[in-house]
Amino acid sequence: MSTTDDDPILTTRDAAQLLGVAVSTVQLWMEGGALPAWKTPGGHRRVRLSAVLALRQQRDGPEPDGVSPEYRAQAAHYPMAEEEAQRLAALAQTRLLDSPAEEVFDRLVRLAAQTTGCPIALVTLLTAQRQWFKARVGIDIAETPREWSFCSHALAAGQAFVVGDAANDPRFAANPLVVGKPHIRFYAGVPLADGEGRLLGTLCVLDREPRRLREREMRALHELAAIASEEIKRRS
Repeated sequence: MSTTDDDPILTTRDAAQLLGVAVSTVQLWMEGGALPAWKTPGGHRRVRLSAVLALRQQRDGPEPDGVSPEYRAQAAHYPMAEEEAQRLAALAQTRLLDSPAEEVFDRLVRLAAQTTGCPIALVTLLTAQRQWFKARVGIDIAETPREWSFCSHALAAGQAFVVGDAANDPRFAANPLVVGKPHIRFYAGVPLADGEGRLLGTLCVLDREPRRLREREMRALHELAAIASEEIKRRS
């Protein structure tokens, strides 16, 4: 992947990960003209990130059931990083998205839950359309729509982000994850960065009751997030 300008050049594999489809599907789209691409002198297909994002937008289906009109309107403007295109390209470069479970990340979420006393802990990665869980404990689902994500706020803040009682916070009170399962009330997340400092997701803990973290618990969350970031840097 080339990241030398504001519209990075992606490989076929990078595009497939961002679109959530098989590499062979992307190749068919390229050959059919649905995804504008070209070949290098060595015969390898390349595509601009802007073209991938445009195709993804065209492919967006209806919003998930159970989302109130009020929340849909509110979520239409969820926080986003200033250099979102570069952030998405960096995420694709890690090859972590939709990858199998790995003990190094699973151990971190177990430790995060244990040290904070929270029943739910996640390592999240944020694409343009979804929040995917690289590691999770205390929750069955593997991903949510991006607009439901508390972690978008953590990435936009660029630092630890805490919500003491989501049900009484106008930003989250109508969130499907608050009004429905898993009935989130508390959230604390620390952004995870790659080697270039781009924020790709978070290490976060959640509870079904309003609460706050002690200073030592927050320090532990920061330390575990630093370990997760170091692991991500190895993949970049």
